[in-house]
Amino acid sequence: MIGMMLENVRKNRPLIHNITNFVTANDCANILLACGASPIMADDPDEVAEITSICDGLTLNIGTLNRQVIASMLIAGRRANELRHPVVLDPVGAGASRLRTDAAARLLEAVKFTAIRGNFSELKALASGSGTTRGVDADLADGITEQTLDEAVAFARAFAKKTGAIVAITGALDIVADSNRAFCISNGHPMMSSVTGTGCQLSAMTAAFAAANPAHPLEAAVSAVSVMGCAGELAHARLTEADGNATYRNYIIDAVYNMTPHTLEKGANYEVR
Repeated sequence: MIGMMLENVRKNRPLIHNITNFVTANDCANILLACGASPIMADDPDEVAEITSICDGLTLNIGTLNRQVIASMLIAGRRANELRHPVVLDPVGAGASRLRTDAAARLLEAVKFTAIRGNFSELKALASGSGTTRGVDADLADGITEQTLDEAVAFARAFAKKTGAIVAITGALDIVADSNRAFCISNGHPMMSSVTGTGCQLSAMTAAFAAANPAHPLEAAVSAVSVMGCAGELAHARLTEADGNATYRNYIIDAVYNMTPHTLEKGANYEVR
């Protein structure tokens, strides 16, 4: 079924509004084009409601936050809810500062999210209202392993039940869950952590997959996470000794662009719990 989710993105070509951080805005735009969607970026309070109205989905990414952007996110999120468009939250660095943590909590109170995607540290900080995350990288103590997988799955399901959103915890092992089911995904490559923005790109793609598959939000998120993981593997296989993380970044985007439903179905490695 996850291959069909990708096929629907390519067929429907959803337009996704991204209020995202300036570090990865270009990468988010390119990954949306690569998967078959279209991007638009707007973050001024005077236009975000209007831009959201012409789009099919919305991504809110708090990676480079300021008070004007927070106001814009609240306006856009509420407008997307009025239109019943999917909204994805990427709480980048939640727990690293009070501004980020409070802003993410405020967004959760004001906006109904279709999906929330982050690393384990960020989502634990979001769930508890505090944290010690260093930023975009998960704390080593919060890395999901086979030994801690059951605990992480239980957390994901509980947080999904609390928020009503699909919860995607991404890292060396990925978990995508609603309150009843959790998909544990083992795709990807360690080198992905050397490329800035793969998580931000994934959040943007998740909004596109949710917009193209409104009746299947869980499977849409699983498909998006699997696409990114498979792309990381395929991109790494292309590298030569002379290549580094910049080439790898481009190869990941290329791999998403060339991904087919068959390649995705064949390459996706997951179990359901």
